Amino acid sequence: MAKRGKKYQDAVKQYDRAELYDAQPALELVCKLAHAKFDETVEAHFRLGVDGRHADQQVRGAIVLPNGTGKTVKVLVFAKGDKAHEAEAAGADYVGAEELANKIRT
Repeated sequence: MAKRGKKYQDAVKQYDRAELYDAQPALELVCKLAHAKFDETVEAHFRLGVDGRHADQQVRGAIVLPNGTGKTVKVLVFAKGDKAHEAEAAGADYVGAEELANKIRT
């Protein structure tokens, strides 16, 4: 059996593995037991009692992260004339044609 650290052993003493916690007390317990120097993550599993083989029981969804993914998106458009003006009006970061392609190559 692997030897565990003091912080881990102290954390194990503070919860009961046999008990099923509701969401709010479980989250509070997780926050209380966190001891890493970085933001820790939590993985949750749910038994929904659905059969994914049936189309009317498919579970799908999407969430929006509160601070996004941290990545910024830049839009580059290859266009000439009126389409270039439309792209600029729509908010494209870079608009051009051959000169833009040459700039990318170098």
